[in-house]
Amino acid sequence: MKNTFENNVLTIYPVGNVDTANAEQFGKEVDELRAQYPDGQLVLDMEELKYISSAGLRQILRLKKKEKDLKIINCSSEIYDIFEMTGFAEMMDISKGYRKMSVEGCEVIGEGSNGIVYRLNPDTIIKVYKNNDALEDIKRERELAKTALVLGVNTAIPFDVVKVGDKYGSVFELLSAKSITKLIAAEPENKDKYIRIFADMLKEIHQTEVKEGVLPSAKKAALGWVEWLHDHIPAETYEKLYRLVDEVPEDNHMIHGDYHTNNVHYANNEAILIDMDTLSTGNPIFEFASIFLAYQGYGDLDHGQIEKFLQMDYDTAVYVMNKLVDFYFEGKDEAFKESVMNKAKVVGYARALRRTIKRMPDQKELIEHYRNQLIKYVDQTDTLLF
Repeated sequence: MKNTFENNVLTIYPVGNVDTANAEQFGKEVDELRAQYPDGQLVLDMEELKYISSAGLRQILRLKKKEKDLKIINCSSEIYDIFEMTGFAEMMDISKGYRKMSVEGCEVIGEGSNGIVYRLNPDTIIKVYKNNDALEDIKRERELAKTALVLGVNTAIPFDVVKVGDKYGSVFELLSAKSITKLIAAEPENKDKYIRIFADMLKEIHQTEVKEGVLPSAKKAALGWVEWLHDHIPAETYEKLYRLVDEVPEDNHMIHGDYHTNNVHYANNEAILIDMDTLSTGNPIFEFASIFLAYQGYGDLDHGQIEKFLQMDYDTAVYVMNKLVDFYFEGKDEAFKESVMNKAKVVGYARALRRTIKRMPDQKELIEHYRNQLIKYVDQTDTLLF
């Protein structure tokens, strides 16, 4: 039986079966190893364990009585089911192991602040989270995706959690679907057709009402951005900006929060929404602020940032954004549409300024640009409502 002792943790690796024939010997070997390393935590790594019987479970129970902080990790689904059915998973820290996968050579179909989405094969995609300890994020996104699907928004549900190197990933079924970005690139003559599909999906999202408290509030998040900027913008700008955001009523209709053409896929005459970790509720102005940044704002000084993020050139990105606004507000005049996007820039530049100061404090020119743009649009805006 293999073992390691690192960082004051004794890890023991049972192999094969622990059953009636060898359970007592298993317990004896664990005790002997513990006597050699009496300090720190005891961890049983079950990655190579194939089966455990009731005799083996009794040995685990005996260890638990002696080792209050006993931890069991990397259980196969079969071993974890045994622990769960017998109640062991409720009395001690037991976690599943995860299938190991590689994304080497896979096409990147999208990247956000939380993860990178790869296509594994024509039928499946995987979102690899940037945070090494992302299990709670994965669980939350899975629940958000289920919420959207139950409410009628066509979205992909993750069916497996895997390890990719030292990171976690969620695997989704997305049968032969292509992103709207890819479709526009492949069929530029049909780009308006795909942008309309993109706009129709956005309207469907915004028409979806959610019970209060099920999803986080986009307004609350935006107020948090504004409060963070308190010491980074003039006092009069801060006071007016806070008032503008605070005066937007809470709204129980869904918004995606990261809506761009890499996150909408299309197959079999239906659009499919992915990447649900930013799902929230609120006024659409918060959605259009995010859209403005993705298609234009983040590329104000460097158009290449848009190309890198969206995988389309800057001019095409601006066209897509403007056409999306045209289709979404069909029947409204150009002055109205321009007014909506100017309001969106208020929230957008507040978010961009906060993000840049926090993540790229050395980018002085960009920070000053976002600050000046924020001041400009706050000065000329009396309300964020439309």
